[in-house]
Amino acid sequence: MTKGPGKPPLRVLVAGGGIAGQALAFWLTRGGHRVTVVERFPALRAAGAQVDLRGQGIEAVRRMGLLDAVRGKIVDEAGVAFIDARGKAKATIMANTSGKGRQTLTSEYEIMRGDLVRILHDAARNDTEYLFGKSVDGFEQDTHKVITHFSDGSSGEFDLLIGADGQGSRIRRALLPEGLDPYWRMGIHMAYWFVPRIASDSNIRDTYMVPGGRQIMRRSHNPTETQVYFVIREESEEASEIHREPVERQQEFWANRFRDAGWQTERFIEGMKTSPFYYSQEIVQVRTDTWSKGRVALAGDAAHCASPYSGMGISGGLVGAHVLAGEINRHPDDLPTALANYDRMLRPFVNEIQGEVNPRLLRLGMPMTQRAIDTFQAATALACFLHIPELAARLSKEDRGGNWQLPENPALTSTA
Repeated sequence: MTKGPGKPPLRVLVAGGGIAGQALAFWLTRGGHRVTVVERFPALRAAGAQVDLRGQGIEAVRRMGLLDAVRGKIVDEAGVAFIDARGKAKATIMANTSGKGRQTLTSEYEIMRGDLVRILHDAARNDTEYLFGKSVDGFEQDTHKVITHFSDGSSGEFDLLIGADGQGSRIRRALLPEGLDPYWRMGIHMAYWFVPRIASDSNIRDTYMVPGGRQIMRRSHNPTETQVYFVIREESEEASEIHREPVERQQEFWANRFRDAGWQTERFIEGMKTSPFYYSQEIVQVRTDTWSKGRVALAGDAAHCASPYSGMGISGGLVGAHVLAGEINRHPDDLPTALANYDRMLRPFVNEIQGEVNPRLLRLGMPMTQRAIDTFQAATALACFLHIPELAARLSKEDRGGNWQLPENPALTSTA
C-alpha cells in the first residue's frame, strides 16, 4: 500500500466482491487508502459463466499488470457457429485474433468469471480487508462520514461507501428517489448452467435458433464441463417475475419453454437439475443520471449495467473502477470533485457501450418463425463465405467502446 505525502488515507467500504469491487480494492489500496470489501456470500464468489474482455477493458487489465494472468486462464473458444436441428453448422464466425480492429462475437480474451474474480482478488487481498457472509442493510451520512449498518447487526464508520453490488444493487435502491425505475428492459430473458461435456462439444460455440423467439447456446470451457444458455424473447409478467422465484420453479419455467425445441434440448434440461452452477436473469441495462450522492457512490453494474449483449459488461466494470479509483486517489481531500469528475469522465464511455445494444437488432437474431430463421442463417452463411465478418472486424478502427480513451493510471499521482 502506498500513499501520497500529506494526504491521509480514506476509509472506504466497497459493497460487493465481484469484478468491479475487486478492481476498486486493487486501485484504491495503491492510492494509500484503507479499503474494506463486504460480500454477502460466505466466501469469494468465484463462480459464473464465461465472460470476455474487449476494447478499453483489455487496457484496464494491462495497466493492473494482470494481462498475462488472464492469458493463462483464457477459454479455448475459436468462434461461433449457427447450427440447425441436427447440429450442423450453417455459418461460422471465427474470433479475430489479429490483435487489430474489433473483436467478433467471440473475443480474443474469453475467460470464466470465477477465474477473473480470483485473479483480481489475489492481486488485491494483501492490502484489503474482506468481510464475507454479510451485506450493507442501510446507511446514513453527513458531510464528514458514512455510518453503515450490516446484516449481522454491526455498524461501521467510513469516509466513503461504494456500491459495487450488481444490477440489483441495494445501495442504488437506497440512493435513488423512491419509485424511480433504473432498468431499461429489452423483453429478453436468459438462464445458464453447466452440464457434463461430451465428445461432440467442440471449441466452437454453437447457437441454435428455435421458432418463438428462442435460442440455445452451447460452449465448453474445460475438458469436463459445457455451458448451456437458454434465451427467450418474452414480455410476460411471468417471465419478469420468474427470476425471483425458488430455483425449482425457475427450472420448471425454462424446461416448459424449451421442451419441444429439438437438437440436444433433452440433454440440457436433464443436466440442469444436477448442475453445480445455475443462474436465471432478465436482460436489462441500468440507466440512471445519479452515480453518487454525498459520500456514497455506485460502480460497475450497480451504476451502469450495459447487459450481456453489449459485450462490454465486464470491461465496463473494470473501466469504471479505474476511473472512479483514479479520481478518488487524485482528490482524496475533495470527494465532491472526485465523484463529479468520475461522472463527467465516464459518462460518454457508458453512453457508448449502452448505445451498442439495439433491441430491434437483437430480435433479428431471435426470430419468431422457421422461415425467418432460415433467412437469417442463409444471409449469415453468405456473409461468412464472402469473409465479411472477418474483414469488417480487422478493418474496423475501434472496438466496442468507441474511441474513448482510458484516463491515466489511477495510482500515478498517489505514489509520487
